[in-house]
Amino acid sequence: MAPSRQASLRRQLHALAEPSGAEAATAAFVAARLEALRPDGLLTGLGGHGVAALFDGGRPGPTVVLRAELDAVAVPESIPLRHASRTPGCSHKCGHDGHMAILLEVARRLARARPACGRVVALFQPAEETGAGAAAVAADDRFAALRPDWLFALHNLPGYDVGRVLVRPGAFAAGSAGLRVTLRGRTAHAAHPEQGRSPDRAMGELITALVTLPPRPDAGDALELVTVTHARLGDPAFGIAPGEAEILATLRADDDDALSALRKQATTAARDIARSHGLRCRLDWEEVFPVTWNDPAAAALVRRAARENGLAVARPRESAFRWSEDFGVLARLGRGALFGLGAGRRHPGLHAEDYDFNDALLPVGAALMHRLALEALQEPAGSPGGSRR
Repeated sequence: MAPSRQASLRRQLHALAEPSGAEAATAAFVAARLEALRPDGLLTGLGGHGVAALFDGGRPGPTVVLRAELDAVAVPESIPLRHASRTPGCSHKCGHDGHMAILLEVARRLARARPACGRVVALFQPAEETGAGAAAVAADDRFAALRPDWLFALHNLPGYDVGRVLVRPGAFAAGSAGLRVTLRGRTAHAAHPEQGRSPDRAMGELITALVTLPPRPDAGDALELVTVTHARLGDPAFGIAPGEAEILATLRADDDDALSALRKQATTAARDIARSHGLRCRLDWEEVFPVTWNDPAAAALVRRAARENGLAVARPRESAFRWSEDFGVLARLGRGALFGLGAGRRHPGLHAEDYDFNDALLPVGAALMHRLALEALQEPAGSPGGSRR
C-alpha cells in the first residue's frame, strides 16, 4: 500500500535529517512547501534556520503559535528503512520529522480555510536538541513582533496508547543543564607520577560528589538528579601520568529554583575538590533547558480540543517528564502548553536506534493541532498564567 500524503512527506523529511543548527536543507524543504500554500506571511532564517508561516483571519483576535522542530539527533540510522537518513551519524530518532509533517498538514488546512479571526503561526524551530533554538527564535525581532498570545507544541511519546493525549498544568518537562568540568594539573613520566600532578583522585572524588549531591531538605518527591555522562583522564598511553581530566554531567530538576540550587552545589563541589588537590578547574555550562511550565488555561484548551476530537486524555504518571524541551522558553512568551501524544505502548523509545515515527499519529496529530488552534482563537488573550516558581 502506498503511503499517505502525510506519511510520504514525513519520510522525505526523515531522509533529510540534519543536526541542530545545520538544518539548512530541511528548512528549505519546509519553506518551499509553505510558500506553495500562499500564507499571509513567510519568515525564514528565524534564530538560525527557523521558518514561520502566518495565516491571518483578517479580523482582530489572538495570535496562536504552533511549533514543530527541524533538527535531528546524533544517533546513526541502523535499521533498514527505504526512507533512511542520508546524513551519516544523524537521524530523526526523536520524531521531529513526524512533528513537522503534522504541522505542514495543519498549515495546508489553514491555507484552505483561513481562521475566522486572529492569526495562526506555524513555527518550525531549529536546534531544539541543544536547547539553543527556542531562545534564538525568541530573540529574533521578527518573531518578537508577532507578540504571541497562545503557544502549543506536541511531542510523540512511546510507552502510551496510540493517540492518548498527556497533559498537565505546571511542570511538564524537567529543566536541565549540562556541566563540563576540566581539571588541570601537570603531566609526568608514569614511572615518577610524584613529579607531576595527576587529577586522577580528584576526578574520582568529583564523580562521587556529583551523583550524591544532597537534595533540598524540603524536596520530597521532587525531581533532582545528576547523571555523569562522560569522563576522560588524560590520553590513552602507558608511559604518561595524566595532567588533565574532563567530566560531563547533566543536572535536572522539575523546578527552576531547584535546578539553580543544584548548579550552585555542583559548582562548589568541583571548585573545592580541585582546590584540595592543587588543580586548576574550569566549568562550562552547555545545553541549558528551563523547566517547561504549562499554563493552566492552555493545558485546559489541550484537554478540551482532545476530547472534542474523541481522544483519551490522561495526566502523566510523572510529576514532570525527566527529559527536557526548550519549548519552555517559548511558552513563557504567552500562555503555552506542551503535551504528549502516545505513540504506542511497545513502540521503541525516543532516541533508540530502532525508533521510527509511528505514521498512524500523523492524521491524529494534525486534526488535534488544527482544532486546538481554532479553539485558542476564540479565547481572550489575557496575560500569561501559572506559577513558574
